[in-house]
Amino acid sequence: MTPPLLLHVYPTFDVGGAQVRFSALANRFGARWRHAVVSLDGGEGCLERIAPEVPLSMLPSPTRKGESLPRAMVNIGKLLHRLKPDLLVTSNWGSIEWALARLAMPGLPHIHTEDGFGPEEAAGQIPRRMLTRRIALRRSTVVLPSTILLRAARDTWHLPPSRLHHIPNGLDLTRFNPEGPAADLGMPGEGPVVGTVAALRAEKNLGRLLRAAALLRQEGLAFRLVIFGDGSERAGLEALTRELGLGEAVRFAGHLTNPAAAYRAMDLFVLSSDTEQMPFSVLEAMATGLPVASTDAGDIHAMLSAENQPYIATKDDAALATAMRPLLQDAALRKRLGQANHAKAHRDYDQETMFQAHAALIERVCRRQAPRAGTVSSVAWR
Repeated sequence: MTPPLLLHVYPTFDVGGAQVRFSALANRFGARWRHAVVSLDGGEGCLERIAPEVPLSMLPSPTRKGESLPRAMVNIGKLLHRLKPDLLVTSNWGSIEWALARLAMPGLPHIHTEDGFGPEEAAGQIPRRMLTRRIALRRSTVVLPSTILLRAARDTWHLPPSRLHHIPNGLDLTRFNPEGPAADLGMPGEGPVVGTVAALRAEKNLGRLLRAAALLRQEGLAFRLVIFGDGSERAGLEALTRELGLGEAVRFAGHLTNPAAAYRAMDLFVLSSDTEQMPFSVLEAMATGLPVASTDAGDIHAMLSAENQPYIATKDDAALATAMRPLLQDAALRKRLGQANHAKAHRDYDQETMFQAHAALIERVCRRQAPRAGTVSSVAWR
């Protein structure tokens, strides 16, 4: 019997939380499903994380940036009619046009995953988007990794509670752990290594981290800061580093090839974001046994151990510096908090729990509809 065909639509298929989760899920279940992926901006950076045995094809987007909504809906509808997927899976606001187009195909099962908001909604949701989500998703199955998003979908978008599913993120606890080789950072200087892992985008507000680091360096605290990740903000952040006089105390390490080893090279993990929901980077730091200093974003309070919660700061440079200060000064405190975070990660965030929840939901939604043809000549499976 031909496995069901799942059509996934992402604003980008470059590396990010939603894409990493999908890659792990696809690798876990192998040939259980066939996958077709549309990356609306053409990015394919996460493709390297997909195992060779996973039947997956990248499809060109049928829409273009700046295209009128009616034209986009027609082109999306044509692809859906031609491909005849067993399930449409859309991701975040950037794919909402596909959820709208699917309303004209009520027989097509649909799961929408919402992982958070971009910088334009960091201070509050845009009313037009709330109304659009209410219309587009009212007959869809909606998956939300954080309690904040769950409340938004229920209380602000007014989606039917029976359509909402809270599935927290999980990770590979055998891969992210305190044991094993650490990345060689090759950084001069003394003191603890402060690290972060983030796409260098505006909503991550890595400038806040740099300014907090500058405040602490002015107090005479010795430490080194390494930033793993890349993105459009890199040149500006490097210029800010020079402007703040941080010099060799900061290293931009770029794209991660071995994230587990990168975390093991750190003594303290810091998150400086304006908006998050349930960031994988914090889970990975916890599983590695690291203490965390973080802005108060998304589900951070619920994610971290009770011992680590006092080191959550408001979204302010000085407040983040205040959260970091005692963790830089006290190695015993870092160790104690790291151990508590490690224990909580093992108790609550094993990826197998996440995998089984997603798989059960996919199978249940697919069974609501008779199997479709699925196989089309234009999809070249790997």
